[in-house]
Parts: sequence; C-alpha cells; structure tokens
Amino acid sequence: MKPGSLLMGLCFTLAATCAQAALNIGESAPDFNLPAAIGGKDFNFSLAESLKKGPVVLYFYPKSFTRGCTIEAHEFAEGHEKFVAAGASLIGVSGDPIETQREFSTKECASKFPIGADPNFSVINAYDAKRLKPNAAGEAVADRISYVILPDGKVAFALVDSNPVKHVEETLAFVRKWHEEHKY
Repeated sequence: MKPGSLLMGLCFTLAATCAQAALNIGESAPDFNLPAAIGGKDFNFSLAESLKKGPVVLYFYPKSFTRGCTIEAHEFAEGHEKFVAAGASLIGVSGDPIETQREFSTKECASKFPIGADPNFSVINAYDAKRLKPNAAGEAVADRISYVILPDGKVAFALVDSNPVKHVEETLAFVRKWHEEHKY
C-alpha cells in the first residue's frame, strides 16, 4: 500500500459518512408534532414544546423490535437519567405505526422516553433520514441517525452510524459538554 493511501481512504470514508446526515450543524431543525408513546400510553410529541425545556436528542432508527434497534433503545433507556441530568430529553422515531410503538415504548424503552410513530415518513423525510432497505425492492426505513437540537431550534450535533451504542455515547457526551458550558 502506498503511503497516504490509507489516510486518503479514511478521509473518503469519513466524508461519505458525514454526508449522509442531511441537516448540517447550525441549520434550523424542522419543527414537528408526532403521535408518540411512552410506557404504552399515546400522546402528541411536540418538538417546539420539548425544546422549551432544553436540548432534544432526536434519534431515528429503522424498525422496532429488530436487533440493533432493540439494543439502541435499551442503551438510551439505561442512559436516560444521565440525559435528564444534562438537561436533555429524548425521542426515538421510526416508520412503525403507533400500535407497535406502544409496545416498544414499554418493553424495549423501559417506559423511560417517548417513541414516535411516523408511518407516512413526514418527519423522517424532513430530516432526510430515509434509506432503502438492501434487497427489499424499494422498501424504505428510517436510517440510524441521531441529532441534538438546541433550545434555539438549531442542529448542534449529527451522527450517522450503524452502531446503535455509539449514538447513545456520542449524543450523551455532546449534551453533557453543552450543559456544562451553558449551565442550562
């Protein structure tokens, strides 16, 4: 391998990964209201209302009750109190219907945080978080993307990564740092 080839390959890989997140840092996050469930109970989640309380960690995931999405939900549930201590709230969103999200919110999210139902992909599309499933004849799912949206409605952090645990670690590190700097 030529010197610099590895570095150049890494740069292209990182650029491709970062390019997948459609919303740029500093960009206004699209406002939304979405049917959601927490602890099996339905309610209407409002991004604008949640931002009045502090930063919002919005994470998109492909499908409730699949292996990676279950791991991610468990990790967010386990870290929930740490997010609260850093002044942030959480919401997960997938294209699953509210009936599925009721059960997922109770079982996999341990009734700790809301899960939004976006079967029409309106929020998923607004955040450019849609991807086609491989070998599924055009079937779409939400991509695994996490955003931290600050109280001013701006995107402050974005991560596209297939590793579900990485989303929890990196969003928590970001909100902790932001909380410390802003004493929100």
